[in-house]
Amino acid sequence: MAKKKAEGYLSAKESRQISKRNRKITDELEKKRKRKNVPESEYVTKMHDPKNAVEFDNLHTYFFTDTGTVKSVDGVSFEVPIGKTVGIVGESGCGKSVTSLSLMQLLQRPQGQIVEGEIRLNLGDKVYDIAKTPQEKMQNIRGNMVSMIFQEPMTSLNPVFRIGRQIEEVIELHDGEGKSKEDIKARTIELLEMVGIANSEGVYKMYPHELSGGMRQRVMIAIALACNPRIIIADEPTTALDVTIQAQILDLLRNLKDKINSSIMLITHDLGVIAEMADYIVVMYAGRVVEKGTAEEIFEHPSHPYTIGLMASKPVVGKKVDKLYSIPGKVPNPVDMPNYCYFKDRCEMCVGPCAGDYPPEISLSETHKVSCYRYCEEKGEK
Repeated sequence: MAKKKAEGYLSAKESRQISKRNRKITDELEKKRKRKNVPESEYVTKMHDPKNAVEFDNLHTYFFTDTGTVKSVDGVSFEVPIGKTVGIVGESGCGKSVTSLSLMQLLQRPQGQIVEGEIRLNLGDKVYDIAKTPQEKMQNIRGNMVSMIFQEPMTSLNPVFRIGRQIEEVIELHDGEGKSKEDIKARTIELLEMVGIANSEGVYKMYPHELSGGMRQRVMIAIALACNPRIIIADEPTTALDVTIQAQILDLLRNLKDKINSSIMLITHDLGVIAEMADYIVVMYAGRVVEKGTAEEIFEHPSHPYTIGLMASKPVVGKKVDKLYSIPGKVPNPVDMPNYCYFKDRCEMCVGPCAGDYPPEISLSETHKVSCYRYCEEKGEK
């Protein structure tokens, strides 16, 4: 990487060099991705465990910018079991949304690229490696098998189309074969009723700006559920909603998941939401998974110093404190990540080996894994 000046800025010459080098890498990756008639053998694979809906295996997703390469997702591995909810938690910029956008192949290309790893998607009769799946195949999978409830409904819904038209478009594209316009409209109104909108006929004819935040979020859920997907990615589905509406949206998601036997990837900052919804929890920090396990293991026995810090920073009912705990320090620069544990400079529990390479993943139980040198010592590992 080009050397930065003392004040932290790159010269125009250094920026051009980085840009030229990155363009060479992205052109090569784009050339591979844009090939036509890719043989199925290149992207059909096998699940490590058929009980999983999706398996992320050593996923690396990078953004090639003019200031350097941002390693947004840097070797992430976890599974989403069929019919379960996996909560992904971590602070802003830790790679939660980029992980889900990698599964949907909705990265901002050519800058954003999956450069390594596999995303194995279980479609029942076949298993696709999404990292290698061509664009034309993804058109059938995206919205049909895997759908996403985006973070901000006001910017995700098209302001110039009526609500009914936006839901109908999804049904026409993925599930419209042999259906008349009346059938599609009936299905759209059924979806609006399913997500708890009483005035479904009225909302069908409205524009997004005529609805409240909670109503818009319900419409987003209706769009996501239009084709009964196997996996629902909920990217902070309750952001900017009041507590009562939050509870209704979460109840709705839980009931609909059981109704159509889907799996949910729930991305959120809110540990209360995670506690209520998730069967399994994945804790991410600076593009890596630092701890994962069942909800009970993570809440009852948080093991990574970062997870412990997150738990300590949430308010507790009945416990009076003058000031909530705050994790000291700040996240390292994503363009120039250290070669040791990314959390070391903020950690209050450092041990001797922390000065070494990034810690390996240690199994505390069959389902509970943590990347921390404190447990290497306990397990007798170097």
